[in-house]
Amino acid sequence: MEGTDPVNKKLAAALSGGAVLVVAVSGCGSSGEKGPDPKLVSWAKTVCDAVPAPNAKIRSANAAIAAIATDSNLPPKSAQKTYAEAFQDMADGYKALAGALDTAGAPPGVDGGAKLQRDAAKNLAGLSASYTELKKKVDGLDTKDQGKFARGLKDVAGQSKEIGKQSDSGTEALKRLEQEDVKQAMAKQPSCKVAASSAASPSAPATAN
Repeated sequence: MEGTDPVNKKLAAALSGGAVLVVAVSGCGSSGEKGPDPKLVSWAKTVCDAVPAPNAKIRSANAAIAAIATDSNLPPKSAQKTYAEAFQDMADGYKALAGALDTAGAPPGVDGGAKLQRDAAKNLAGLSASYTELKKKVDGLDTKDQGKFARGLKDVAGQSKEIGKQSDSGTEALKRLEQEDVKQAMAKQPSCKVAASSAASPSAPATAN
């Protein structure tokens, strides 16, 4: 639809960076000769086993937003429905990831692990709340007037830039959590390997650095 197509593309570009967090929280690396503490491995299993489902939900939502950016003839009501569903899925996905870290608690034997875990969970929960707000904003757009809808969508795109900053902040928080021992412990978990592999697959949306 004329007038909203460029905005759709901006939204897709701004929001695709969310996938970075899924890669970070399910980060894998080659384990060294000396394995991590068994308690830390157990902690990693708790986190990793909870990752695949919300990871898939976030990836699917990103894909839906990316797809809408290429459809210039999509009616406002259809676009609204797609965005609302995608934002809700992202909110649910990040809430689940935050919950996984909250449930797991502090990684055992990691210096400052409690703060690192809390910071990462807080960032993920914040992203969830932001996507919930985006959904509310999209739900309130006027789909009967294409001009008003385009202007409203532009406001949503502007707000999505802030979410992009949150994604960057969340990625850094997760990287700090993923110290060497934590990464090695996660590398032992099949569920984390699957999640990281799927998030990095060609079908996943491009991520923003």
